[in-house]
Amino acid sequence: MSAPAPSTPVIVPILGDQLSPHISSLADRSPDDTVILMMEVTEETTYVRHHKAKIAMILSAMRHFAEELRGAGWTVDYVRLDDPANTGTFTGEVARAVERHGARGVQATEPGEWRVRQAMEHWRTDLPVRVRILPDTRFVCPLPDFYQWAAGRKELRMEWFYREMRRKTGLLMDGDKPAGGRWNFDPENRGGPEAGLKPPAPPRYRPDSITREVLDLVSTRFARHFGSLENFGWPVTRTEAEAARDAFLADRLPRFGKYQDAMVAGQDFLFHAVLSPAINIGLLDPLDLCRRAETEWREGRAPLEAVEGFTRQIIGWREYVRGMYWLEMPALADANGLDAHRPLPDFYWTGDTPMRCLADCVRTTRDNAYAHHIQRLMVLGNFALLAGLRPQDVADWYLVVYADAFEWVELPNVAGMVLHADKGRLASKPYAASGAYIDRMGDYCGKCAFDVKRKTGEGACPFNALYWHFLARNEKKLAGCHRLAQPYATWRRMSDEKRAEYLLSAEAFLRTLDPAKPGWAR
Repeated sequence: MSAPAPSTPVIVPILGDQLSPHISSLADRSPDDTVILMMEVTEETTYVRHHKAKIAMILSAMRHFAEELRGAGWTVDYVRLDDPANTGTFTGEVARAVERHGARGVQATEPGEWRVRQAMEHWRTDLPVRVRILPDTRFVCPLPDFYQWAAGRKELRMEWFYREMRRKTGLLMDGDKPAGGRWNFDPENRGGPEAGLKPPAPPRYRPDSITREVLDLVSTRFARHFGSLENFGWPVTRTEAEAARDAFLADRLPRFGKYQDAMVAGQDFLFHAVLSPAINIGLLDPLDLCRRAETEWREGRAPLEAVEGFTRQIIGWREYVRGMYWLEMPALADANGLDAHRPLPDFYWTGDTPMRCLADCVRTTRDNAYAHHIQRLMVLGNFALLAGLRPQDVADWYLVVYADAFEWVELPNVAGMVLHADKGRLASKPYAASGAYIDRMGDYCGKCAFDVKRKTGEGACPFNALYWHFLARNEKKLAGCHRLAQPYATWRRMSDEKRAEYLLSAEAFLRTLDPAKPGWAR
């Protein structure tokens, strides 16, 4: 049991994605003059209509972390969602805590999201005590360092940033050279599905009494939100997250690289780590995770290409999109560089589409609050790009449905990587592909209602005509992209009749799309 609350303490708010015992806001504090404030607030659970499992995971992890802190001797003031006095906002709850405890100050770690940072800045003027906001030291690259790296560069490519992070951390380095003589082993990490591929399932964790209470709360209070709780088994304690980490390193990391881009119907996890929710809420240290993966290679238990690909996702891509988010906000939230305005189709919620790849990706998203990165980018995202869906709708959808989705990581991926809405600031070309890519990397096409080999007309895979429709309608915007020179040259060599056939086929399909019902996200 924690000690009695100190008099005139400093209030330290810890948010739902800051569940780390070494968070910067606690680094210079001691239990005898600190009250940790943890808040479940309506504003955070409903600013978009989050997947039920996402809400449950975060609330359960928060409640378990509060017990971890109390066990370490801290005083924790925990405000539950169903507390009748709960104001429903971070600002309201911090103000109540300052008054309740007679606090002399507030010390917080900077939040991950722009809208929360704007609210936190107002604490400086709205609260009657001194407010300190400290950097989040859980990232390899502090934001000032990222801004300095980006300053004056014509192109802000992740590959160059990633190499700097490798040098900074020493990960997969032999002296000043990359291990294996190469920075990037992506060509070795493009294996498609193989017959009989049966990866070991990641561990799932049986809900304890705390989690069961949260599941009951969520199923009642958020009954109309998207998603299922039937398969809930996310790690919600540090012990569970570390066990999930160890299981990945031992059982799936060795084959992660080869199959990281593969898609198999009904195989929702393949060899993926499925650790991003635990990382993003603070239950795992990302740098420690990379060092453990490196040890697996150095001790001969995992190939270099697998470990390099995994490391690149964390100290490369994850750190890079965080920097790009803060560099580009708030304009990034409204970016629409390709002038796309089609509303989100209803099948993104229902999965009711004869396109087997899309139906399966929506199903795993609904059932698990998870789909792996190629399903997100090259099926769900590729369709959104080709069909010209409104970027703000697509971003809201991704933010709602995935357990690891916080705006700082989700928005740059959607606006930049998926939709090219940022005019190429993040990615050097749109990630547009026809049905041939999905057929090569997945096993969806064989049993689909559409024929991936047919290019146009009834029964043809819609991705094929949509691909050329996308290029045609965006030619003025994209023709200068050197990485699209070959597809545009192919388009121009086609006969007028062939081009018209592609356009008419795509437009006929687009007319079949029913928009999602109003109020689906907010």
